[in-house]
Amino acid sequence: MVQTSTQLITFNDFIAWYPDTGQHYELHDGVIVEMPKPTGQHSRITGFLIEELILNIIQMGKRGIWTIPKDCIVKTSNPKSGYEPDIIILNQEVMSHELRWKSELIIEKAEFC
Repeated sequence: MVQTSTQLITFNDFIAWYPDTGQHYELHDGVIVEMPKPTGQHSRITGFLIEELILNIIQMGKRGIWTIPKDCIVKTSNPKSGYEPDIIILNQEVMSHELRWKSELIIEKAEFC
């Protein structure tokens, strides 16, 4: 990981700063970090896991309720941290509480299990 800034910033400042360059960044305790491009092996494993998760979602009868978005930024409980997960499953039944999701790829009230 390459540190891109030494000034500590908030999650909202990070989102306002985030450039539309195709490069991925995360916010770690107020520090913007440029994330390296994934390797082919990483991408293969991520793809395999998504396939397995989709099959399980369908088998559980949750198709259309649980979804796996291509991209998002998740705000953590730390107001100076946010990250882009490789895989996340969203429950569409509670996404109405995510006010920024409709216009931005931001999840602020993530519940982890």
